Amino acid sequence: MAIDGNSEDGLVIRKLIPLATLPGAQFNALCAEITVEEIQDGFLFKKDDISPELVYLITGEVTLQAAGLVVEVIAANSDSAKFALAHQIPRKIDAVANGRVRFLRLNADIINNSLSLAYKEDNSYMVIDETEGDSNDWMTALLRSPIFQRLPPANLQKILMTLEAVHFKTGETIIEQGSVGDYYYLIKNGQCLLTRKPTPNAKEIKLAQLTNGDTFGEDALLSGAPRNVTITALTDIVLLRLDKQQFISLIKEPSLKFVDYEGVQETIKKGALLLDVRTPDEYENHHLEGSMNAPFFSLRMQLKTLSPEKPVVVVCQDGKVSEAAAFLLLRNKIDAMILRNGMEGLAASTPSLEIKPDITPETENKASSFNHSKSENVAENSDRKQPANNSATVATNILEDQLRVLKLENETLKNANQQLNDKCMKLEFDKQHAEKQCRILHKQMEKLTQVLDKLKGG
Repeated sequence: MAIDGNSEDGLVIRKLIPLATLPGAQFNALCAEITVEEIQDGFLFKKDDISPELVYLITGEVTLQAAGLVVEVIAANSDSAKFALAHQIPRKIDAVANGRVRFLRLNADIINNSLSLAYKEDNSYMVIDETEGDSNDWMTALLRSPIFQRLPPANLQKILMTLEAVHFKTGETIIEQGSVGDYYYLIKNGQCLLTRKPTPNAKEIKLAQLTNGDTFGEDALLSGAPRNVTITALTDIVLLRLDKQQFISLIKEPSLKFVDYEGVQETIKKGALLLDVRTPDEYENHHLEGSMNAPFFSLRMQLKTLSPEKPVVVVCQDGKVSEAAAFLLLRNKIDAMILRNGMEGLAASTPSLEIKPDITPETENKASSFNHSKSENVAENSDRKQPANNSATVATNILEDQLRVLKLENETLKNANQQLNDKCMKLEFDKQHAEKQCRILHKQMEKLTQVLDKLKGG
């Protein structure tokens, strides 16, 4: 018998993970396809069972046991019951009903397809149904993330069961700029501040303020680079963290897609955008034809210019920064792939592929004029002999001094540019925060309007 999404069973099922991430239409469609089973003092499944189903407890109590020894007793109203029971296939343990038990068997493929469909159909802000008084705001925020919606249910369960809670007092440093990346963080309760110094002696710039449900720390884990910001607790804060190895195996590996050069060409033919996230200097030195440069440090500010309908292939020098960039794009509902091993891997695997630096007619003319002048100077100096050599030495010294000045000015401009980028990033964060607040206020206004209409009707 199909389940009514608004019934008592439907409300219980609505809280199951990852079903909690489905929009109403997909959830109701799924409920129409499933039924609740019932058993009395029997096995829900046995050890070594290979049936590819997720089993969820609806009412009653189940004992998980191995070789007759009790591993865990799970009651239907517990947090553990929000996850599929002993989801590993083949089963490692037995699940035995303690008295009368009601439960669901759900095909994992059906759930994954429903999640994928919901993700593709919703290109805007997804609102997940929440019950009044639900205290698991952090879990709702995590499950709302496009990254987590792409993960298999088994990975979601492992992540949520593995997260480790850590506490910081107001003013304590959570992450320090320049340190090695070790954890991925989710804010369960509290607020923290992101700051950055463009250079060691520069003034610290405030970039953003994070709060409940926000995540951070993935950039360094993906790119292998040092932390690029400092994060400080603004209030007493509770964080849930996942260590680097678990982040890589449970989130990175199933989320990121890699392609070789041939794959890049195929995706471009189908309309994909080729995005080079290296610095402007690296990009100008050499790049793939048809690529667009969007340095990773400024990519967050350019997200609004990228269409969720158009896939992106990300390119960097060795593939590491591309992983962090792709993760950022996926988190913002933009389908992203990575050129495996970046430009270095491309040069090694396709030596016949010629990648030239940008050479304009103007630079060619300058080079020609320079070579011509150089030839004339050489001929003239050969006639002048020693005096010409002295003049050449003086000219060389002057050029070296000018070069040093230019390098210094260039470094100064780079620092100023980085500061401007940091300030732009802060404005973008502030904008996103304001938009988020507007959405929340809009939702609250709708609820208040409904209450007011009911009062008027009464």
